[in-house]
Amino acid sequence: MTELATALADAAKTVERVLEEAMPHSDDLEGRLFDAMRYSTFAGGKRLRPFLVRESARLFNVPDAYAVRAGAAVELIHTYSLVHDDLPAMDNSDLRRGKPTAHKKFDEATAIISGDALLTLAFEVLADSRTHPDAAVRCSLISSLAVAAGAVGMCGGQIYDLQAEERTLDLESIKKLQNMKTGALFAYSCEAGALLAKADDKARQALRSYAHDLGIAFQIADDILDAEGDEAQVGKSIRRDAEAGKETFVSLLGLDKAKAEAAQLARSAANHLDLFGDKAKLLQSAAFFVVERQT
Repeated sequence: MTELATALADAAKTVERVLEEAMPHSDDLEGRLFDAMRYSTFAGGKRLRPFLVRESARLFNVPDAYAVRAGAAVELIHTYSLVHDDLPAMDNSDLRRGKPTAHKKFDEATAIISGDALLTLAFEVLADSRTHPDAAVRCSLISSLAVAAGAVGMCGGQIYDLQAEERTLDLESIKKLQNMKTGALFAYSCEAGALLAKADDKARQALRSYAHDLGIAFQIADDILDAEGDEAQVGKSIRRDAEAGKETFVSLLGLDKAKAEAAQLARSAANHLDLFGDKAKLLQSAAFFVVERQT
């Protein structure tokens, strides 16, 4: 196993302990909601965002105990977004990470409510003093995540995406869409380490630039997988964008140019972290991992 694969696996294992601790339990009627929250949260996934939080925090020698809680909050937001994305009113997907989506496993109403509950649980985790002893730092984490996940971030990107089914988007519009829908959480994940460390603006800007290029590279890779991947290996329904008539990086650039663009963005992302020296080598490796992955 490579150093990056080991680090990703370790980050996943660590964050899942925090997620397990955060999950509510009940044998009463509300237990169905808790079961649905648990089902989606522990359905698999690379846990890439918590990894980015932990590694960005390690650049500044922030204790892992703080970073893993911030990473858990991001993963809860990400999971809620997937639950809602899969709903009949959105992408109407039957498969996620190789398993039935939440609304197929339970029902549509339970899926909606479980997504809402995962969203709010994220902020509960961040507000806890175990995330950081300084209340001002916790408030900064909460405020920044709210922006990243809200109307000018992920939610805004989702509505942009829905409207893309009814109009033709150019390349710059696709980049804006993905910077909001996907990139905003990547940006938060990378900057969270700097927030935990109260780092200076130069360091924070380097991480933001890294996250910007990483987020676009990740989405191009997603579009490539949707165009030529195997559904069993990818673990979700594919060819959905083409069926919906939506423009993607692949439809606008073609497969070869899209692959070349993703590779260039990975190199650019890695270069943004040169000021951190060897401390950033895992984050730099992650930039290339996102464009080479098969799931």
